[in-house]
Amino acid sequence: MSKQKQVGILGEEIAKKFLISKGYLVIESNYHVQHGEIDLIAKVSGKLVFVEVKTRTGNSFGYPEESFNWRKKQRIHRAILSYLSQHPIRASWQIDLVVVELNMLAKKAKVRHHQGVEL
Repeated sequence: MSKQKQVGILGEEIAKKFLISKGYLVIESNYHVQHGEIDLIAKVSGKLVFVEVKTRTGNSFGYPEESFNWRKKQRIHRAILSYLSQHPIRASWQIDLVVVELNMLAKKAKVRHHQGVEL
């Protein structure tokens, strides 16, 4: 497994634990469809939350938030529509972005949670 893949998996686990600590119930991880992927699907306060996780070990390629661009938002939106067509849920929903910045030497992580990201 590549180092990039390992970093991504670690970031998703950290994001999952972070959301659970905030009262979210994570109901699915890595939901794949032809059009894309949803990293985490959770529920909180009666709302369905589709979570995109961006993990970085440095900012040499820019801030993680910058990589959640128009194209990525369109992919996740198509994946959400696919999920909703397969799971008829009568709840409101939103997209959250969780950014995990890893400091591998110090073995620490900084987490930023952006709720209700616009498409």
